[in-house]
This record gives sequence, structure tokens and C-alpha cells, in this order.
Amino acid sequence: MPWNDRIRRRIKLRDLDLLMAVIDTGSMGKAAGRFHMTQPAVSKVVAELEQTLGVRLLERSRQGVEPTLHGRALVKRGIAVFDELRQGVEDLDFLSDPTAGDVRVGASEPLAAAIVAPVIDRLSRRYPRMCFHAVTGDSATLYPQLAARNVELIISRMPGPVSEEYSADVLFRDRSVVVTGANNPLCSRRKLALAELVNERWALGPPDSLSGTVQAEIFRTCGLPMPRLTVTTVSVNLRNELLATGRFLTIFPGFSLRLPRSHPSLRALSVQLPDMPTPIAIVTLRNRTLSRAMELFVDEVRYITRPLTKDK
Repeated sequence: MPWNDRIRRRIKLRDLDLLMAVIDTGSMGKAAGRFHMTQPAVSKVVAELEQTLGVRLLERSRQGVEPTLHGRALVKRGIAVFDELRQGVEDLDFLSDPTAGDVRVGASEPLAAAIVAPVIDRLSRRYPRMCFHAVTGDSATLYPQLAARNVELIISRMPGPVSEEYSADVLFRDRSVVVTGANNPLCSRRKLALAELVNERWALGPPDSLSGTVQAEIFRTCGLPMPRLTVTTVSVNLRNELLATGRFLTIFPGFSLRLPRSHPSLRALSVQLPDMPTPIAIVTLRNRTLSRAMELFVDEVRYITRPLTKDK
């Protein structure tokens, strides 16, 4: 079905929105109620879309409707169409009032604390009517949020290449460090080996988490068994409170000690870890246009991470 003037004239945004509602609700009747239409009218719109495109978009049954392969493909593009249109309207609002705009971003908790929080602080001072929507989680949580266009970008560790539907722009390469409280006697040692610390009290990430996987790889590369874990947690706040007592050790990203500011209660020990730099990147959907507010957000991210870009 070649793209031509006939198809361009006959496919309307409202019709596409209606098809998306039918698929979302799984019912012609429920979609009709959402649009304050009759069910026959909804069926007619869908039938005309199918006739225009020359393919079947829905499978009908007594249990409801399901999208065909063609229907799923059209809806995927429809989501992108409405997303771009929404961003266009937001850009107009931003041009009319530069102090307004919506920013939707995702990041892991450490990256949210180190990068997202200070950027929000800086922008909210400059643009007091700007609104921020932040989602935190691991990769399994954040990438689906990005694919569904619930966030415009995520800031993420990249243990490997991203799939072709995404675009990644590396900010800096981070190295892990062994950290404890500033009052731990080990802080006075100028040189330590990881093997000397195996029997200390460790607070590390769960084995099935990204942080736990990175930490286990460090011990494995050093030819060491995983230490006995006194505390297993993904909570940044809990970990930092324990570290501040000076009784626990952990391994976490080096940027966490430098951004958004230095942490006087924590210290990195003089332990030589394997050279395993991990890229920290801004990840977006490929070919997706960022809103003007998000462009300002990205500019601020680059500014505060500039001191870490030496190894980029």
C-alpha cells in the first residue's frame, strides 16, 4: 500500500485515536463509550480504515477484539504520531512562556540522586513553572517506560550495546570504588588489596540486580569468592546510612562520591579494582525529537557531568 494523497487525505487523527482506544479497551463498545459514540459508528470507522489501507487491523470474536499484526504496527506508529503532536503543542507553550514545560525522565536511584536531582534544582530555579516527572528503577523498568513514551529519555549504565530502536549518547565512563564511612580505620591505609577486605562487613546489591552483578564480576575478576554479605539491599539511603557508621564496606559507582557534591561522611578506600569502566549514557528512542524543555534538561546534565568526561 504505497503512501499517496488518497491515503493521506482519508486517514484522520481522530480515526487513528479511535482505533487505538478499541485496541486499548479490547472492545468496540467500551471505545464507543470513551468517545461518546455508538458502537456501529465505531465499527464503521475501523472498517473504513481497513478498506483504505487494504489490510485487516482487528480480529473480532465474541470475547472482544484483538489487533492483527498490521493493527499492532499501525498503533505503534500512532503512538509516535500523538507523542510528536503533544510535544509540538508543548513546544508552542514553551515558546509562549519560557518558564513552563514538562520534563519526563527515568534513571536508576544512584543516577537520579547524583544527576537528575541537581539538574531539577537548577532548572526549577530558572524556570519556576517547569514541571518534572521522574521515574526510578532498573533497566528492566526504565526501558519499557521509554518504549511506551512515558519518559523522553533515561540516564542509564550501559553494560552492553543498546538495541537498534534506541540511541545512546555516552556522558562519561565510570569506575567502581570500595567505599566506607570516613571514620573507618581502613581510610588511613594508603594501599589495600581487595583480598584483605573479604572478611569485612559488606553491604552489597542482591545477586539478581545490576549492581549485584557488577560487584560479583569484580570479585570474580580478582580471583576471589563473593564475601559473606552482612546486608543485601538496593536501597541507596539504607546503604549510605550503614556506611556512615564506619562499620560496613560496599562497592558502588565512583560518580556517587562526586555528584552532586562530595560526601564528607563517606570515603573511597585505596583499593585497586579491575579496570572495568562502565559507560553512563543518555538513552532516547532513535529518531525521536526531544521537547524544548528536555533539550534544556540535557544541556544541564552535560554541564554538571563535565568534570567526569575525561575518560569518555
